[in-house]
Order: sequence, then C-alpha cells, then structure tokens
Amino acid sequence: MMTEETKSGQEQPVHKRRIHYSGKYPRHFAEKYKELNPEKYQDEIRHVLAKGNTPAGTHIPIMVKEILDILAIKPGERGFDATLGYGGHTLAMLAKLQGKGHLYGGDVDPIESKKTEARIRAKGYGPDIWERRQMNFCEIDKLAEEVGPFDFVLADLGVSSMQIDNPERGFTYKSDGPLDLRLNPQAGISAAERLQQVSLDELIGMLQENADEPYAEEIARQIIRTERHRAIRTTRELYEVIEKALQKVRLQRDEKDRLPERRDLIRKSSARVFQALRIDINHEYEVLYEFMEKLPAALAPGGRAAILTFHSGEDRIVKKAFKTFYKQGIYEDIARDVIRPSREECYENSRAHSTKLRWAVRAK
Repeated sequence: MMTEETKSGQEQPVHKRRIHYSGKYPRHFAEKYKELNPEKYQDEIRHVLAKGNTPAGTHIPIMVKEILDILAIKPGERGFDATLGYGGHTLAMLAKLQGKGHLYGGDVDPIESKKTEARIRAKGYGPDIWERRQMNFCEIDKLAEEVGPFDFVLADLGVSSMQIDNPERGFTYKSDGPLDLRLNPQAGISAAERLQQVSLDELIGMLQENADEPYAEEIARQIIRTERHRAIRTTRELYEVIEKALQKVRLQRDEKDRLPERRDLIRKSSARVFQALRIDINHEYEVLYEFMEKLPAALAPGGRAAILTFHSGEDRIVKKAFKTFYKQGIYEDIARDVIRPSREECYENSRAHSTKLRWAVRAK
C-alpha cells in the first residue's frame, strides 16, 4: 500500500482511487474491479455468469461432475491435481475426501498458483490435507517417489481464464499487452523473443502442427517480413501483422453460399496463431508426452486418471498413450470414446466448447 509521511513523522496510507471507465460497462481488465473481487461483489458475479460469461480474473471449472464420476474419490485416498489453475476442480475433489486423505496441487505458474493457494486456505483446507507444489506436471514421477503413488490424478490442459484475461500475460489478441505467453514468466523466453529467432520454414511448420492454421504460409511470411524491419513486441502488433497478412486472402463461399466476414477469418486465425506460439514456447507437446509416459508408474494399482484436452494435438497424444498402455496390460480399462461437455454447460461457459475428456484405470 502507498504511504505518505505526516509532520509527526508517521506514515499514513494514501487513498488510491479506482480506475474509472467510459460507457455503461468496463471493457479493460483493470477496470473490472467488481469482477476481480468475487467475494465482495457476489451480485455482479451472478450477473456475469447469468450471461454465460466468465468473470474477469476467475475460472469456471469444466466437466466437474463427469470428472468426479470417473475418479470415484473415496475418503483417505491420495490424489494429484496436476494443473491447479484457479482451484475449482481441487475444491470439488477435496470435498469428496471429507477431511481424510491428501491432495497435491501442482502448477508451473508461480503468479496464479499462489493466489489459488490463498483461496483454498481461506476455505479451511490446511497442509494436513492439501499442498501446493510449484512444478511442471511432467515431474509427476518425482512427486510420486516422494509421497507415494496416487489413487487419482487429474490433468486439465487448458489455459486458465485468469491467465487469458490478464493482458499483462499476453495470452490473447483481444487486449493489448506484452507478447509473452509463458505459463511461467520467470523461465524461458517470451513469444516476442521467439519470433525474433525463428526461421520462415520453422514458423510455417509451427502454425500448421500446433494449430492447423490454413493460412500458415501467408501469416508466417508477413511475420518474418515485419521482423526484418521492427520487432513485434505486443499482442496488438502481432494481431495487426496477421490482419495485414490476410487482407489479400480470397474468401471462399461456405456451404450456405454466403461470404464469411473477413474480420471473422482474422479473429479465428489470430486465435490459432496465439495458440501455436503458446504451445511452442512452453514446450507443451513435449511436456505432455513426458507426462503420459510417466503417468502409469505414478498411479497406484487401480488408480484412476482423467485428462481434459482442448485441441486435437493434445487429444491425439492422450488417446495414443492410453491405447498403447492398455494394449500392454498396464491399464485395465480406458475411455473407448471421448466425453464432451453437455450442451447446457457449453451455453453457461463458452470456454467449454472445445473440451474433450478421456480416462484410464491402472491395472491392479
């Protein structure tokens, strides 16, 4: 808190006015002070949720009921929430433990995971039943060696809403901010730095493999062309480069014989480009491969695992690993078909649309 010194030499807190915004509703992250204080402004939160939106700086856990049905958590068991995030799934799993057993929450993000720890502690869960671990979930083997094998494991591979919403993290083209995209901003290089060192062929491959971008070559060429003259440092600058790259793309008629709007084309391609960059700089595929390889050994006999994926690349890795270990007899059962969120959940939470859920059970 800011302070100022009085004549008596004592420091007094300086009143800091909240940010004002123009119009009826706040548009920028910092202006949404009510949404950013869910404990204080419950009516505002209910209003945002009723419209099918996610309050700024929060996250709505996806497919909670389906996950709990799969994991079948019993009091006294040991579990691992491999991607802690906002803690919604963790709280649901802790409730199932009924005060008996232990749950570990891992997350590579040092910023948001500390906030989540404070929220969970405020709910009355102490270190006797729940612990936060600052770690990448591919290090599950080290944790299992330390604490013992797990009866249940959950991995939610999506980027949390509070990371996406905060423009300082650079996860979205919708708000201007530094082009960062790191899940752990204290490690590795930012997306802006990555674009300064990538070759044209490598960038085209990245956009195709990580996001199935149909205009990968056009976008990659424009990015490389721009980088030769000036560095792309912000999310808005990258969006403008993508927009320029797609200005001359000839739009095709869809099955209803209507021309889609160019801005919709730019919006979808921008989302895919940001996804591809995020996957690349965080080494998400490599980390997921490693996690899937180590998962069976970290599960106790009869242990259950549930994994939420959000795009085809992730789902293919999970599906293949589960099938391979099932054929080897390491898993006694796996999901035959992918499980999708209900229509009602997708309506209430627009970020659930692309979710796929798969599960596996360790052989006894």
